[in-house]
Amino acid sequence: MEVRNLICINCPMGCPLTVEMDGDEVVSVSGNTCKRGDTYGRKEVTNPTRIVTSTVKVTGGGADMVSVKTKQDIPKGKIFECVKALKDVEVQAPIHIGDVIVSNVAGTGVDIVATRNVLK
Repeated sequence: MEVRNLICINCPMGCPLTVEMDGDEVVSVSGNTCKRGDTYGRKEVTNPTRIVTSTVKVTGGGADMVSVKTKQDIPKGKIFECVKALKDVEVQAPIHIGDVIVSNVAGTGVDIVATRNVLK
């Protein structure tokens, strides 16, 4: 039986988790103080995902850059591909919170959306 030790990142508590696995199957998660820790531990050892945040260039606006993020979490292995896809993106103002900046980033099925308003 394999044991993986993690720190839960779902809330500020930062619970130390112990995940016991039998092959690819999670047998138990312990150390969590809430249900979110159990869910995080199981997901982290079987299919780790992350939200990606970055910025992209803006033309014709009151700011040169706008902050963006993935609308949902993406597979951890796609993070660098996602960031690379944003490198040369340039958008025209106005930009509003929630506007889709890039659809289906890095073939993940997840959109990149604006997290700030940028007016002309």
